[in-house]
Amino acid sequence: MQILKSIKAQLIIYLTCLAIFLAIKDKSIIFLLTCGLAVFSALGVESAILYFRTKVWKFTASSMITGLIIGYVLSSDQAWWKFPAAGALAILSKYLIVFKKKHIFNPAAFGIFLTLILFGVSTQWKGTYVWYILLPCGIYFAQKIGKLKIVISYFLVSLVLFGTQAIAQRIPLGHILGYLSYFYIFVMIIEPKTSPVKPRGQIIFGAGIAILIFILTESGVRFDVELFSLLVLNLGTVLFLKKQNRPPDFKQGE
Repeated sequence: MQILKSIKAQLIIYLTCLAIFLAIKDKSIIFLLTCGLAVFSALGVESAILYFRTKVWKFTASSMITGLIIGYVLSSDQAWWKFPAAGALAILSKYLIVFKKKHIFNPAAFGIFLTLILFGVSTQWKGTYVWYILLPCGIYFAQKIGKLKIVISYFLVSLVLFGTQAIAQRIPLGHILGYLSYFYIFVMIIEPKTSPVKPRGQIIFGAGIAILIFILTESGVRFDVELFSLLVLNLGTVLFLKKQNRPPDFKQGE
């Protein structure tokens, strides 16, 4: 089928199937319900914005992906309304926080982080340690969208920083691989619209996220360092990596 050739359609199918697998594995139907709330909110808000602009109803794959990511990251055991709130904030950021007609921040990361600040939600990063699924599928998607260098630089810098720390604390180096958030690495930081395109920019982007996470973790900060680090590097991509930035044919709502 033609639709299956779309990388966005493949990602939606992948994330949906993984969500069903995790719900069965963990016996957690509430996880699927909260994912659905986030998805319908993101779809609805973006469709309303596009209708207001074009007078045509349009449902976008990117908004569905944003909603699915929010469902994975936010803890399922909290007030139901916080999931559509995160979805709405994520989509609104695409249209309100822009630079040269391009949104700056990873929508899902921004929506989740703002919800953390405003409503005190907690995160769960559902399924982030099922590396045997996320690793091969993540490499496939990273390679397909040309973001593999981000993943590689993030991995290498993380291993050097946390590996040095592990040696100093006499912790087995193999434990580091178990601490990495694979969902974050293979789904969130490689988001194509808010990360650099060119190799040099990708290397700086991935390494920068890893360094900032290490610094904030060692500083003992209490907020979600992974989300914050991604948003900081999203902003840095616009401010300092303009020539390494996103493709010129980007359109809102894609």
